[in-house]
Amino acid sequence: MEFRILGTVAVVTETGELPLGPAKRSGLLAMLLLRPNSVVRVEQLIAALWEDEPPLHAKAVLQSHVSRLRALLTAHDAEMYGVRLTTQGSAYALQLPETLLDAHRFEELVALARLQHRPADTVQMLREALSLWQGPALTGTVRSAPLEAAALALEELRIASVEGLSEAYGQLGEHARAAAVLRPESVAHPLRESLAAALVLALGRSGRQSDALDHYHRTRRLLADELGVDPGPVLAAAYRTILGTPSAQAPPQAAFASQAQAQAQAQAQPKPVAGPVDTVPPSRPLSGEPADGTRPDPSPSPALHSPPSPSLEAAAPPGAGAGTPNAPGSASDRKPRTHTGSGPAAAPYPEHPAAPTPVHTPAEHPTPNLLPRLPRGFSGREAELGALDQALAGDDAPVCLLAGPAGVGKTALAVHWAHRRPARHDRFPDGVLFADLRGFSDTPAPETPTVLREFLLALGVPAPRIPETTAARGALYRSLAAHRRLLVVLDNARTSAQVRPLLPGGDHCATLITSRDRLGGLIASDAATPVPLDPLPPGDAAGLLAAVLGDERVAAEPAAVERLAGLCDGLPLALRVTAARLTERPDGTLAAMAGELADEQRRLSLLDIEDTGVSAALRLTVRHLPAPAAELFGLIGLHTGSDLDRFTAAALTGVTPDEADTALGRLAAAHLVAESAGGRRTPHDLVRLYARTLIPEPAAEPLGRLLDHYLRTALAAAAAAHPASRPCCALPADIRPAVAVREFPDRAAALDWFEAERSGLEGAVAAAADAGLHDRAWRIALLLWPVILLRVGDGWVPLLEQCLASAEHEDDPDAQSRARALLGWVLHEEGRDDEALVHLEQAPGLAALAGDVTSEAIACVNLAVALNGTGAHDRAGLLLSRAVTLAVQAQHPPTEALALHHLARHCLDSGAHEAALSHAVRALDMTSPDEAARRVLLQTACGEALAALGHPDDAADLLGQALRTAESAEFEDGVSAARKALDGLPADR
Repeated sequence: MEFRILGTVAVVTETGELPLGPAKRSGLLAMLLLRPNSVVRVEQLIAALWEDEPPLHAKAVLQSHVSRLRALLTAHDAEMYGVRLTTQGSAYALQLPETLLDAHRFEELVALARLQHRPADTVQMLREALSLWQGPALTGTVRSAPLEAAALALEELRIASVEGLSEAYGQLGEHARAAAVLRPESVAHPLRESLAAALVLALGRSGRQSDALDHYHRTRRLLADELGVDPGPVLAAAYRTILGTPSAQAPPQAAFASQAQAQAQAQAQPKPVAGPVDTVPPSRPLSGEPADGTRPDPSPSPALHSPPSPSLEAAAPPGAGAGTPNAPGSASDRKPRTHTGSGPAAAPYPEHPAAPTPVHTPAEHPTPNLLPRLPRGFSGREAELGALDQALAGDDAPVCLLAGPAGVGKTALAVHWAHRRPARHDRFPDGVLFADLRGFSDTPAPETPTVLREFLLALGVPAPRIPETTAARGALYRSLAAHRRLLVVLDNARTSAQVRPLLPGGDHCATLITSRDRLGGLIASDAATPVPLDPLPPGDAAGLLAAVLGDERVAAEPAAVERLAGLCDGLPLALRVTAARLTERPDGTLAAMAGELADEQRRLSLLDIEDTGVSAALRLTVRHLPAPAAELFGLIGLHTGSDLDRFTAAALTGVTPDEADTALGRLAAAHLVAESAGGRRTPHDLVRLYARTLIPEPAAEPLGRLLDHYLRTALAAAAAAHPASRPCCALPADIRPAVAVREFPDRAAALDWFEAERSGLEGAVAAAADAGLHDRAWRIALLLWPVILLRVGDGWVPLLEQCLASAEHEDDPDAQSRARALLGWVLHEEGRDDEALVHLEQAPGLAALAGDVTSEAIACVNLAVALNGTGAHDRAGLLLSRAVTLAVQAQHPPTEALALHHLARHCLDSGAHEAALSHAVRALDMTSPDEAARRVLLQTACGEALAALGHPDDAADLLGQALRTAESAEFEDGVSAARKALDGLPADR
């Protein structure tokens, strides 16, 4: 067993990493590992696990995470390794042999390296120490001040070790290796002067003086721009040292001579070049590798590559005033610095630079076309093509963002538009630049300098004249584009930052970008116009299939084509794979293929062919998600419904609803879920099927959180829908603590939630039963009773049969009574009285066995209603009287009103009109005004009784009230009953 904090916080065993769960649990483990074998107070842990003010229940959440972490360690035999998570009063301690902790081994190796006398031994130990780092320390934890401070302290130790390793390499004379280990650190920490100084020395001593000077000057400019200071003593000393060091690959007397001579000549006799000259850059490094890490052209470096910018200051070595802040003022009013050091002087920056001159005259402009070949089988998309025409019109450098999910055909649409639309050819006569940025690809994305080099070559810049630095290439690219009418297509972009350096200059160019991400940053910063790309409608899908399979074959099976389009979610990629499979089966029918795709177990595999397909496209999208969004996506496959809200997402991942909403927003931006009304998000079928392949093992914990979320929320919704009713079940003793529980302001909100979550709740019942969690299954099913009563004919029988099976599995008589009573009621409403009575006859006895008087009363009412339907009126009347007596005994007015209502209807049917009126009035008196449906039915019963007793005017008044209330509440059954009763009144009353 091994514990890691130098990178992602992890516990690793022989079988792999243990599933730590949410970020807070990783943060808890990190805090304990930062102080192994020491107590860490609860207050310290809470401060580390919440970035902002901790919630009131923070201690309970912390205890839950401790319990789960302890259980995880116990389940993997941690004690066998001497690891124990103990509670000590109001504190916790993680006891373990410190050799199991990577940070301890790192610090031990670093300490041993300091004691070595031989540099080679120091190198060996420091390399081994640094190899323990797998990324930034404490990755995967929550953002909080204590954890960030600890990560920063560890990072400082790492950087110091890197500097020590470079020093040891230097003592061995291996300066190139010293530079190799220092360069990435200097790039990552550009303002750390000790790193910059060490790199300058290592580069100079390895014979790369020009690279050393270039790095020094770039650091000097960065210090001036960012901090307003000149280099400090350490970096200045390194610079002076390098100036006095002869080149390792040239005679000592020639060190830097060529550069100084070139600069002097440039000041005295500038040679004519295509653009204006501001300064002569350093000569190419002797190693052949430019300072910014790009691979240079084999041709000689030119004297100048791009026009100057008035905002840039000419590079100059530090003067006598090193370490003092720069004087204020813009670049245009600064005086050139006068060199006072021992090195060569830099050419002064011109105070009034000439206007940029294009590298080529307009007559010499080449017309580049870097577009890939025209896509075959392109179909439809007329609306989107028109939107591109409009978005890329005008002379204000439009930027258009074509965004949509993986496989929806963004590249095909962009390339088709660029090849075929007349608007493109009229607007951009100077050509098209195209770059695949591979933002969602197995192969690494091209570096910005590489893309710029290809663009400059296409624009006619000779290879020897292409600048080496990214900034210079970008400046030249924008300068050239400013004088042309170009279309720039940037395909498969992942981030806004990847795109911005490639946007052309001037007002006459346009940029078309495709991405699976919405790239909101580009919309905000560059006014990009979004053109969303949705799945193909059935007509366009048929056209795509016909382009591959032929018109006759597709026209012969229109219904199958429409079904295929639906099973492929309208994605051109999926449809093309389907068409490819059908071409292999010339005698096969489209209907047969649709039948195969209907099998959810096989659909994804059928939509993959060789290295192309839906799974591969989705995998690449998911790979580039941030960790919280990727974790949520991996758990969406466990979700039992068709869509989800932030509370359900929070339950799956164990985070707060706000954190879950952020992750959902990221999935929506990546087009992995679609946004629908009420803040709900819906994954397409193929996305959901792919997510199921990512379900982590084991998945019991997230599934348990989801079920308990549904249980708590359904209980709250039932209480809001029927405030006077008793809860139909209690929460299980082992229910998990809730991070947040949704609240319902009124009955309408509760019923809306039941309607929205119906598929999820029904799926949760099945998932709970499959997982053996029958105590959750029957509870969730029963808690659907408010919407079951509202939509009694909506096919609830299979759900309630599972509810009963789970209740019997738990051997719970009260649960069985309630399940049989509700199931019997639904069967009766469906006209299946024989089946209904099988369950209803058992319900009262089971309730009596459980000792639940209210449940027994309700069971008697349901049985009586079904018996009335079979003609057993006398027994039904006795059962209803028994139900009233039981409800009075239970002192539960809502149940008493229910029993009296049905007893009143029974009396009306049997002609006992006085008794019917008495029962109905009594029930009406104890029914809340909020229970509109019940009041309508009771008013109707009263009206019918009054009419039968010879009081038609009173009956008409009461029935009129019932009708108006039913119409206001949109209670259709009540409207029908009241109107029927009114129609039965005498016309001459």
